[in-house]
Amino acid sequence: MNRAKTGAKTGAKKRRVAPVVVWVARVGWVLVAAIGGAAIEAAVTDRSAAVRWVCAIGGWTSWAVVALALAVPSVRSLTVARIVAPLSVVVGIAAAIAGTPATELLLLGVTALAAVAAMFTPEFGLAFVQASAYGDEDRFPLRAPAATGAAAVITWLAWAPAIVAAAPLLAARSWVIGGIASFVAIGGAVYLAPRWHRLSQRWLVLVPAGLVVRDPVVLAETLMLRSGQIASIALARAGTEAADLTGPASGYALEVSTTETVSAVFAFSPSEPNGKSIHMTAFLVSPSRPGRTLEVAAARGLPVA
Repeated sequence: MNRAKTGAKTGAKKRRVAPVVVWVARVGWVLVAAIGGAAIEAAVTDRSAAVRWVCAIGGWTSWAVVALALAVPSVRSLTVARIVAPLSVVVGIAAAIAGTPATELLLLGVTALAAVAAMFTPEFGLAFVQASAYGDEDRFPLRAPAATGAAAVITWLAWAPAIVAAAPLLAARSWVIGGIASFVAIGGAVYLAPRWHRLSQRWLVLVPAGLVVRDPVVLAETLMLRSGQIASIALARAGTEAADLTGPASGYALEVSTTETVSAVFAFSPSEPNGKSIHMTAFLVSPSRPGRTLEVAAARGLPVA
């Protein structure tokens, strides 16, 4: 059996076995409802029936959405889990402000933080991205560019309190504040969610024919290389002059050298409305697990230095 077939069989086996971190997220999320739900109940005990019903329906709906996403791994499920699950932390903060007892808050906080932390690990992302792979391919998520990742966090922090507070405020007849919160919540979901989802659609893909860089954030077009065009794949050297296709992103990068000049087109921007095309013989990419990427590339017979 050649190395490419061995790598394909190994990749298929990994796709069948969910990493431990995925089960940590699933169990933690079940505990968020089973144990931490008391915190929400305590926070709205003295509120009107309308507020209590809205909080109950909203809480269980959000929990069910994430539970479904965790049960059916995919790229879209990855985005849903990473957007919605952290709202449980915001709910915990709101419950603390409402005077929920410390014991209930601790239970909610521990379970929510454990589940959310697991969902943001590289292994979790790798498992969910690979679950959507087609045939004999290995997908490796790319680390978010620093600026884009920071923007995603900041916009989520502005949107999260609005989505949590909008319905309860309207149920409490706080029409003005509730209306503003609803506008921010709906506008954020419509405008920002597709942009957050693009961060889950960034992969380095190893296929039988070679290598693919799919990155709708950095690149306007998918970059595809045949095996014969790849001279070497290795950890990037300090001071390398390879074209930076990472965003840029922090951490270790892989340097892919080519046997001939290839072209890449950067994504559209205000300064480059038509994109920017470059020609290169080496480029950098930043998979979240560079060591594992090199292992699979070597098993597939690609020239790993």
